[in-house]
Amino acid sequence: MALGSADISAVTDLIGAFREVRGFTESICEPLATEDYCIQSMPDVSPTKWHLAHTTWFFERFILREHVADYQPHHPQYNYLFNSYYNTIGPQHCRVRRGTLSRPTVQEVYDYRQTIDARLVALLESADDASLAGLETLVTLGLHHEQQHQELMLTDLKHVFSSNPLLPTYRADDPGRSRFGETGDGTEGEGGPARWVEIGEGVYEIGRAIDSPGFAFDNETPRHRVFLEPFALASRPTTNGEFLRFIEAGGYDTPELWLSAGWATVQEQGWTHPFYWYRDPDRADAWMQFTLQGPQPLAPDEPVCHLSYFEADAFARWAGHRLPTEAEWEVAAADQPIEGNLADDRVFHPLPCSENPVSDANHQTLRQLFGDVWEWTASQYTPYPGFSPLPGALGEYNGKFMCNQFVLRGGSCFTPKGHLRPTYRNFFAPDARWQCSGLRLAKNL
Repeated sequence: MALGSADISAVTDLIGAFREVRGFTESICEPLATEDYCIQSMPDVSPTKWHLAHTTWFFERFILREHVADYQPHHPQYNYLFNSYYNTIGPQHCRVRRGTLSRPTVQEVYDYRQTIDARLVALLESADDASLAGLETLVTLGLHHEQQHQELMLTDLKHVFSSNPLLPTYRADDPGRSRFGETGDGTEGEGGPARWVEIGEGVYEIGRAIDSPGFAFDNETPRHRVFLEPFALASRPTTNGEFLRFIEAGGYDTPELWLSAGWATVQEQGWTHPFYWYRDPDRADAWMQFTLQGPQPLAPDEPVCHLSYFEADAFARWAGHRLPTEAEWEVAAADQPIEGNLADDRVFHPLPCSENPVSDANHQTLRQLFGDVWEWTASQYTPYPGFSPLPGALGEYNGKFMCNQFVLRGGSCFTPKGHLRPTYRNFFAPDARWQCSGLRLAKNL
């Protein structure tokens, strides 16, 4: 390839990362039929076709249009159809009506991706040193944005398939399928009792310094100090079996366990169990769960998932403990490797904890901090002290959502490994349940 005057290795690495992320997105779609791409099963779900187009629009609108002289858009209406929420860019097609878009066709969206990919690679190949640094920053942001949508594609497809009375399977030969129903090495089929990992009081630093190497979203900055009282975290996330005891104890019928808004939601929505759980039609005393591998028996030792913040908070109160703050979670995770059951493994379902309560009895270790399930924290999503959003339209990416949301940490089985950091702040409304979200208990010392 004919490269510009910029560093050849830097350009090659950036193009390689671009192709890898874009390719993983399309690999998620390999098991789909054309009809699967177009369904919007509820307002929070976007059709797979829309995700494919929106992530492409991001590169076109924020990079190609701004850095290619006399750039002509791929289609004059795509800026309207595939703009998600950037009001400074212009109006958007109604979010809850994305499923009404039969056109562009799935093939036209794939053609759009190929065209924009080729144009972006050509731009990078012609870059000089003066422009490469800025392009690298924007492309990297675009790749992490696309990784967020890879996770959303999987959670949205799970909801789409669960809404079909046929209960279709996303991919029957998933690597995780043979691991369903396994139990951990502990007792009661729950991977053994969770132990407490204690952390002392002190002044700690959390967040990312603005000038730190590597990528971080603006909402992870700036790095700042927090004082923490002594606390302890459970060694693993809460399991299905543990949450089932909450249900059997009348947890969904006990108003004093719930925040006022949570109890109102339980009553309004008729919640009696986690999302995707249902009774086995052939055995009234047995529970099933819907997964991307289709209906499966509920495994008691797997991390409980698809909980709202309200449910996680109520369970913690029932258990006599609480949810950790995001500062506590980050301090505990700061030196932990980013390892776990992540999207790269293509299991696409939480797996049991691997800890052995006998061999680990005297060894305090936090398990499953990354992967499996996002962990709700008690922290509302607000700006860090000194936070400043990105300039221009990209400043709408995170900052304007800092209201009526709670922070989750750690990633899930749908999250790409290269997307995570100990400082990463995910956030959702407290009643959201379609994401792969669970909890880890905390307590005061």
